[in-house]
Amino acid sequence: MSRASWSAAGLALALLLAGCATGPGRPGVPVADTRAGAEVVQQARARRLAEITDWGFQGRLAVSTGDRGGSGRLDWSQRGEGYVAALSAPVTRQSWRLRGGPEGAVLEGLEGGPRRGGDADALLREATGWPIPVRALADWVRGLATPGARVGYGADGRLQRIEVDGWTIEYQAWWPASGRLPEMPARIQATRADARVRLVVDAWEVEGE
Repeated sequence: MSRASWSAAGLALALLLAGCATGPGRPGVPVADTRAGAEVVQQARARRLAEITDWGFQGRLAVSTGDRGGSGRLDWSQRGEGYVAALSAPVTRQSWRLRGGPEGAVLEGLEGGPRRGGDADALLREATGWPIPVRALADWVRGLATPGARVGYGADGRLQRIEVDGWTIEYQAWWPASGRLPEMPARIQATRADARVRLVVDAWEVEGE
């Protein structure tokens, strides 16, 4: 597997987990004058992404619930319906590896050995306290709405917000299209009640590129 030719260096300087106002360059921005036009652009993205079954990303994650929080790295590898998510928290020197798919999930890196369960969200929350919506994350991180979602677009025709199951997912910066990938999210924030998940994607990769 080779990574898409997107450098993380510029983003690392400009996009901190604390948030900033600007994002990566946007050459060839698609312009949609109406919601219908924006939906056409989004449908075209969805079709391109549906053809890519093996993909991954590396990024930085910050999670908070009330007065509790944590941050670290997230490396995600997707192969068809199966995924491996490796989380590491440098401050606490903890790391976890979550493997999942239609058959359930296994969380490794815990005292007492691996834990298994049918609900990856609950498994991760019980073990780490992090309210990460794992089951929906593979869609959200790529800028795809899950069933029943309300979708909002910006003036430039890009996806701006998804609201579903009490979560609000905001797309704050985008990487330009590269190779087989269309424009992809670079900075995302998801909130529900007092829970907040922030993700900065440093690099996307696609099998065969």
